[in-house]
Amino acid sequence: CSSVVEHTTHNRVVGGSNPPTATTLTDSLLDPSLLDRGGMLVALSGGPDSTALLLSLLDLGIPVVAAHFDHDLRSGSSGEAAALAGACREWGVELLAGRRSGALPRGSLQAAARQARYDFLAQALVTSGLHSVALGHTADDLVEGTVMHLLRGSGLAGMRGMPSRRGPYLRPLLGTWRDQIEKYLAGRAATVLRDPSNLDPKFERVRIRLQLLPALERDRPGIKGRLLAAAARAAELQIELEGAAARLDIDGGRVRLAALLAVPAGVRVECVRRLYAAVTDRAPALSRRHHAAIAALVEGGKPGQTLNLPGGVRIRRAYQHVEMIGMVAASRPESGRLVLRACPGCAAGQAAHFQPGTELSLGQRRPGLRMRPLPGGRLRKLQDILVDAKVPRHTRDELPLVFAGGELAWVPGVAIDKRWAASPGQPSIHAEVVGGGNALLESVQPTQGVLS
Repeated sequence: CSSVVEHTTHNRVVGGSNPPTATTLTDSLLDPSLLDRGGMLVALSGGPDSTALLLSLLDLGIPVVAAHFDHDLRSGSSGEAAALAGACREWGVELLAGRRSGALPRGSLQAAARQARYDFLAQALVTSGLHSVALGHTADDLVEGTVMHLLRGSGLAGMRGMPSRRGPYLRPLLGTWRDQIEKYLAGRAATVLRDPSNLDPKFERVRIRLQLLPALERDRPGIKGRLLAAAARAAELQIELEGAAARLDIDGGRVRLAALLAVPAGVRVECVRRLYAAVTDRAPALSRRHHAAIAALVEGGKPGQTLNLPGGVRIRRAYQHVEMIGMVAASRPESGRLVLRACPGCAAGQAAHFQPGTELSLGQRRPGLRMRPLPGGRLRKLQDILVDAKVPRHTRDELPLVFAGGELAWVPGVAIDKRWAASPGQPSIHAEVVGGGNALLESVQPTQGVLS
């Protein structure tokens, strides 16, 4: 939905020298731990924050390339992009520019615009040949985000606001307030663009910025600073939780139930986030309501019980595992096919062996099925056999079953009927079900015929 256009300068990546108009604020604006001295791609909107970020990086002699994305959401945006191109020429900075060309997805306008911008930045980073993107978010942005998340009932991850780094994206101004930015820009006599949407109260963030936070500050002076400190502490705790969750053995979208139950609730939440990320590239936030329902499923749900989540994802509690299932993985597997051959009596674990002359066919579960499973041969309902073998409920109707003369003779991986089973080591019919899904699941005491 965007294109990248390069505006080259004499030098592909240009570092600035410290000009006479630069103020001593440069040293206090940027977090040195969040600077890439080898060069940075700067997300440049033209507003005060991103302009101050770019100029202060130039003040420090850090090579930069600017990246500007025109969302094309209001008249005049193309003119602003042209003005930015002129400013970058004056600064001696290469500009990579993009403009939205397709419709934004339905839903939150700000969320859709943000995603389009990040898609562009990822492409621009490759084009620039650099390794990091500098974003102009400030301490005010962090506090506003924290308040927004708290109003929505978020947990610790929301309270920390935005992280200072995530992958190649760095936020060197995250400890800097807007009034410091404005003072720096005044010292540079810099002209910046002012987005009118930043004053539009139809947006929640704008209402928090212009109404709620000023009211709180009047009643409790210094509240913004205290919120920033609380967010920083929440970020530290969140890192600890994420580290503990990372130490759990997550295999794709699956984790052992016992391991999940053994960790504190906060670590469990982070594990669920990881499970979710393993099966979807979408990132709708799981709400407090979702996490409460997941906790109830993990702690007290029945084997086979599932819960639907955003993005076409389900979480399932099995006997020994909890697994997150994407739309593709949740589709019904093929039942496979029955392969038979004469056998002198082998010990293949994936096969069952039947008496010579037995007529066998492949089928699936239906009401009223019974069999006489080894070793005792007592007549039992298939339902009871599957429950005792701890076969998860969600897979019971998908099991391939083998019949002899219309009666149930073999549940692969679970049980074989005494009436048709060959004696070990004797000539027999060697039977295997191949080409289907793994039917054995989590049976803890399989008899003959475990599917590999």
